[in-house]
Amino acid sequence: MTAMARLEATSELQSRLSSLSFSSFPGITSKQCDSGPPGRLHSTNLSESFTQSSNQANMNETKEGTAHLSKGNEEAPTELALGEGGEKNSSAGSCQPSAEIKEATQMPPLPPPTTWTSAAVKELKAKLRTEKDSVVTVYRGDIMTVHVPTVPEAKRVCWEFATDGYDIGFGIYFDCTPVTSRSITVHISESSDDEDEEEELEGPLSNEDVEKGSKSNANSNLAEILPVYRQDSHLCVQGGSHDFPGEGTYLLKFDNSYSLWRNKTLYYRVYYSA
Repeated sequence: MTAMARLEATSELQSRLSSLSFSSFPGITSKQCDSGPPGRLHSTNLSESFTQSSNQANMNETKEGTAHLSKGNEEAPTELALGEGGEKNSSAGSCQPSAEIKEATQMPPLPPPTTWTSAAVKELKAKLRTEKDSVVTVYRGDIMTVHVPTVPEAKRVCWEFATDGYDIGFGIYFDCTPVTSRSITVHISESSDDEDEEEELEGPLSNEDVEKGSKSNANSNLAEILPVYRQDSHLCVQGGSHDFPGEGTYLLKFDNSYSLWRNKTLYYRVYYSA
């Protein structure tokens, strides 16, 4: 084919192509592209597709988190109630260790004292009349408590007593509180109200039947050595001793709280022995 023939063929092809319009190809016009069927991809930009997918995922996570938070808020009162219940249970459970600690701090049982009696009532009374503060009157309804602290120079405490005409209650307790004074002191409760106040401070005996022996141990530092019993101190001398269990104070109780009418004349002495 000559060059002239090629040029004519090319010109004819260009003429045909120029005569074609967009309307000859359905689906390519802008009108049909704008009104494309649903679900048809409008863009083939991968970055935009990835962005849209990420945004959709974030929205789903946000919705799920909101729903979980709402559910958690609904369950919050239940968890709070359980927490309060757990706190109560833990506090209730702590009562047992406290009780065990309290029980552990209480004084262990002490050995009983050595006691004796003597028929030399007149001799003891005659001797004690010459000594200061050895003859006292314990009035009806009263309790006289003699506080005897331990001393490092001795190993035991000793006592002797007698009464005129009638018996009297007697008992011994030991307070392991550290000693602050070495002097022997006497405390008398003049009424039941005073005795109640003394119980709160020192935890000694309550007013029970002295014939059966009265007991009280409100103070955890107070240990019973001899319960209060009525002693026939008007018939014979009542004596005894007790070895020091450690540092502390003996409480010797002369109890006339059971007597409604009679005062008791008491002859007594307390001393130490090595």
